[in-house]
Amino acid sequence: MTESASPYISRPRITVLGVQPCKSPFRIVEIDGEVVGEARDVTDLLETAAAYGITVHDLDDPDVVRWVGGDRYTWRPRHR
Repeated sequence: MTESASPYISRPRITVLGVQPCKSPFRIVEIDGEVVGEARDVTDLLETAAAYGITVHDLDDPDVVRWVGGDRYTWRPRHR
């Protein structure tokens, strides 16, 4: 398979990891592969992104944000 025939795999600058279960749940935020902070809601995420010069127009765009262990609405641990 040539490089031009290979599937495109996006590498978004922002990765939001799964909810950390604790008294005040949060999600770890990575930018360009480095942990840069915690977010307890979408506002925290957008503020962190802005601090790194990233303007997010669409939180559902997989080329911009990668959500791990939930989506933009997941800010509390899932009960099993």
